[in-house]
Amino acid sequence: MKIIILGGSGYIGAVLCNLLIYHGHKIKVIDAQWFGKNLINNKNLKIIKKDIRNLNVNDLKGYDAIIHLANIANDPSVLLKPELSWEVNVLSSMKICELAIAAKIKKIIFSSSGSVYGISKEKRVTEKTALKPISVYNKTKMIAERVFLSYSKYLNTTIIRPATVCGISKRLRLDVSVNMLTYQAWKNNLITVFGGTQVRPNIHILDLCNAFLHFLNKKNYKYKNQIFNAGFENLSIIDIAKKIQKLTNCEIKIKKSDDPRSYRLNSDKILNTGFVRKYSVDDAILQLLSYFKKNNFKDTNKNYNIKRTRDLDIK
Repeated sequence: MKIIILGGSGYIGAVLCNLLIYHGHKIKVIDAQWFGKNLINNKNLKIIKKDIRNLNVNDLKGYDAIIHLANIANDPSVLLKPELSWEVNVLSSMKICELAIAAKIKKIIFSSSGSVYGISKEKRVTEKTALKPISVYNKTKMIAERVFLSYSKYLNTTIIRPATVCGISKRLRLDVSVNMLTYQAWKNNLITVFGGTQVRPNIHILDLCNAFLHFLNKKNYKYKNQIFNAGFENLSIIDIAKKIQKLTNCEIKIKKSDDPRSYRLNSDKILNTGFVRKYSVDDAILQLLSYFKKNNFKDTNKNYNIKRTRDLDIK
């Protein structure tokens, strides 16, 4: 299959590209490369440096499916330039739909966010749970979902709501909970936890990439215009810190927090399609610790969305 990955140079995309090429697909990545290229040249990979706001129909012609990962990600980065986030996260979604129809592409997989549920004390947050987004980022994701579903007459869209992603990527993010706390433990032998009781769902980056692969399988096209949660471990921040502490003997310092975000995900729906989860938060922690040690890793602003977005002053 010939697949376009929008945002394929990012944290998830850099891993997903390798997985899809390994499974025999031909990939075209379209990415502004704000965080770098992060991809190794391959005969089955075509890389286009381009902002998705500037897409045209010729960028999409000749391909079978689109995986849409490109967005201004996380709350602080969105708040830095809300107008930019509405343009990239929402208005571009409508453009992608229109161009896909013109290019005769039927299949789209859209990466939304489990954070669209906002603050929820429910133990089973399913795809039917009411959405209560509390940040601009959450709202852009919710509305982008509605944009894609509004084209259900013309497109076969699968929407995935990932939990907080963890694990290694060539474009490694250190502003997501498991990765950030693991790096603190390795670098400083100290984890600083703000609050700690907030519950967050988690998913290993390889499980998420396998979920995209799962819905590219034509036998799964029957799940047309459906939404799937993707998160398998609902853990409090302090519980994540304690997992890391067991492996590193680091100290944990707890500070007050004004971050109220706390929610769980129930992902029975995706499991009932035959998807099999293979990785855990423990796997991610061990892999990250090994990666940091092996590479004598040193972070840069590219590892943090807010820092990099501020550096670039994107218009």
